[in-house]
Amino acid sequence: MTITATIKQDYLVKLAQKGKRADGRAFDEYRNIKIEPGIISKAEGSARVTLGNTQVIAGIKMDVGEPYPDSPDSGVMSTAAELIPLASPDFEAGPPRENAIELARVVDRGIRESGVIDVEKLCIEPGEKVWIVFIDIHIIDYDGNLFDAASLAALAALLTTKVPAERFELGEDYPLPLREPPISCTSVKFNGVVVMDPSLDEEDIAEARLTVATDTNGDIRAMQKGLNGSFTKEEIQKVIKASTDNGKKLREQLNRNIGK
Repeated sequence: MTITATIKQDYLVKLAQKGKRADGRAFDEYRNIKIEPGIISKAEGSARVTLGNTQVIAGIKMDVGEPYPDSPDSGVMSTAAELIPLASPDFEAGPPRENAIELARVVDRGIRESGVIDVEKLCIEPGEKVWIVFIDIHIIDYDGNLFDAASLAALAALLTTKVPAERFELGEDYPLPLREPPISCTSVKFNGVVVMDPSLDEEDIAEARLTVATDTNGDIRAMQKGLNGSFTKEEIQKVIKASTDNGKKLREQLNRNIGK
């Protein structure tokens, strides 16, 4: 660890021991969030999410193709993430690296396993022709908590997506068939302290990460553990409670910003 990193870690740890964070937030408090839908005119759906200084853009494109053999009556979804060098000195140009693949996988799993997209309604001809939904995530500026920012951007883009039926001579355009999405909230732990919506500096010294996705009823829909450290039972219970509370606030803001 470099001298600079050691000094930074000591500073954050001493602050946390006093119940404080570098930016003045409470341990369970999110940074300011801005959700802007419809920013890419040529996409079927799009959104930009700004979370503190982290900025993510998600775009949705749709095409017609063949279904998977094991799901001939269902549409197809594909998620990709691009971490451009402009967003962080740690990001490199070229093919997707491990961090980009992990980000795309986490966002994809949250949408796929909770059934946000009603893929059965995207079947055009069983076994022959279905709609394919491409979710592209671009990191514009990275200052921590890409999981939540990317998930929110993808959901906002999906919620404003129109199926381009007219372009394929399949009738009139219509809204993408969706179910109510779960909202993901991420926490990290360092030196025995657990904080939500980690900044980049907090992520750099984190020992463990936990992302909890909850639905409109506050029920857990998904949990994802990251890094090598661990959480106690009490810490997990606190994270779940804070994720439920913040998930409700984030859902309200998401619906408000997309005009629901």
